[in-house]
Amino acid sequence: MDLQLAGKKAIVSGGSRGIGKAIARLLAQEGCDVAIGARTEGPLREAATEIAEETGRRIVPLPLDTMNPESVKSFVKQAAEALGGIHILANCAARVGGTIPDNFEVTTDEQVLQDFEEKAVGYLRCAREAAPYMKEAGWGRIINLSGGAGRSPGAGISTGMRNIASAALTKSLANTLGPFGINVVALYPGSTVTEATTERNRETAARQGKTLEVFMEEMKQRVPIRHNVTAEEVANVAVFLCSPLAIGITGEAIAVNGGGSADMHY
Repeated sequence: MDLQLAGKKAIVSGGSRGIGKAIARLLAQEGCDVAIGARTEGPLREAATEIAEETGRRIVPLPLDTMNPESVKSFVKQAAEALGGIHILANCAARVGGTIPDNFEVTTDEQVLQDFEEKAVGYLRCAREAAPYMKEAGWGRIINLSGGAGRSPGAGISTGMRNIASAALTKSLANTLGPFGINVVALYPGSTVTEATTERNRETAARQGKTLEVFMEEMKQRVPIRHNVTAEEVANVAVFLCSPLAIGITGEAIAVNGGGSADMHY
């Protein structure tokens, strides 16, 4: 299928690894030039070189801290100048699972505010800076990587709060930006296989006296499709939603978790 993305200009926050990197790679494979942003310079430059060599597209690594408004402004401005505009924003910059302990009695205000700012407010900052370029182009797509806790909050205080906020932000942006040809969609991944989650799962397996392979097999058996969804498979959905072919989908939060949640939405 031709996703009609050739020549589009995209920016990806959190693009140095995980789902962000997978989205950046697939956008480049579809003919986009991409600017990727992250806090750590080494992995960021390595990811840009890897994707550029693999796809032959222009991949621009730029420093980005979504908790710093000036960093966000600089990232988007430099990306637009380097690429010649912006059509697509994938908001992926947030730590997996956040930073908040499960016990709300020991959770501090500072922890919650930091977690909330990093994800929900960080996404807002990036969208606010990128939207004028999309309006100028008369077309745009914004993908907000939320999380399954937005529908099924666990005991962690801010995990659900920040993801619900990201979904609410998505709907508000979709309503505001739709008249300018800009669609906005949130994704709810589940326990996705990435570099970060693999290390966390390895540590959890060790604490339980299991190998990583046994732990992952047990995870797989808890999912209806008996398959652990990967970062690349989440990226497949995200990049389709970036396509002109997905014109009819905006303001929605779409789960990409292999059916791993008990929630039903209709």
